[in-house]
Amino acid sequence: MESHWNIGKLMNQDGQDISFAEQKSGKPVHGSWTLRLRPYAVMVLTALAAAFFLRTFVVEAFRIPSSSMEGTLCPGDFILVNKFIFGARTPHHWLFAGLPSIHLPPLRRPQRGDVVAFEFPGERDEVYPSAMMNLIKRCVAVSGDTVMIVDGELFVNGRSFPSIGEASGRLRKPFPKNYHDERIFPAGSGCNPDNFGPLVVPKKGDGILLDQASMPQWEIFIRREGHNVDRTADGRVVIDNLPARSYFIERDYLFVMGDNRDNSLDSRFWGFLPEENVIGQAMIIYWSLNQDAAVDGAAPELKNIRWERVGNIVQ
Repeated sequence: MESHWNIGKLMNQDGQDISFAEQKSGKPVHGSWTLRLRPYAVMVLTALAAAFFLRTFVVEAFRIPSSSMEGTLCPGDFILVNKFIFGARTPHHWLFAGLPSIHLPPLRRPQRGDVVAFEFPGERDEVYPSAMMNLIKRCVAVSGDTVMIVDGELFVNGRSFPSIGEASGRLRKPFPKNYHDERIFPAGSGCNPDNFGPLVVPKKGDGILLDQASMPQWEIFIRREGHNVDRTADGRVVIDNLPARSYFIERDYLFVMGDNRDNSLDSRFWGFLPEENVIGQAMIIYWSLNQDAAVDGAAPELKNIRWERVGNIVQ
């Protein structure tokens, strides 16, 4: 006797089961392609979401394009940057696109000696950077520190801050003190890359006096903090349409330099780095190619690999 559990189960002429959808439509149904692809789509989207999260908030790969950090990082090094340690955040250009800003809490703040990746804040006389790019330098001073360079030797709070690695040797003679480099920050300082400062790195809450003499140094700085700055015909300073004799700094800043100080465009040239622009700390060299080497024969890419650098921790 046929079991009652087979009620509603029909067979076609070949003895195969016929689904209820097929019974209703009268046409063979082999399964929707969207249903068949759904598991793969979920896997792909999950993988993309995980990769996006890791790249945005945990770790990101960078390539070193120049020799400004030589002695620690060489052109052709590929490094991983820890974004989680300083409290990863969504890129600043998201704000210009109208997307929300997300900022994770930091494990710690940048310290002197850290090799940091950061969003370039712009050239000395730019309120906004003309080109969005990421750079890697060494943090040599934090908010409140005093930076001074004498005959090429860096001093932070009166103590010598030595060069790092192979680039510690001078590539040229220091510029004399009476040589004025017009590119140097701040404008009109009369300094040069080897004789610089003393200059105090701005700290949130510190006040600065504003007058005709100080405004060339601070005008771009205040504009970068989001304010309108004007000067009247009689020399008074106006911030956001209100007369101002002083200004209180709203952010914390860093002073960064390349380890290859003779060949580095850094805070000496374009100014202070907002701490919020820091992306993360350089961790490890995961790949390295000598892109300038001329190699003949088979597989030249393999011969250009600098195996001795792969896996090195960035100090």
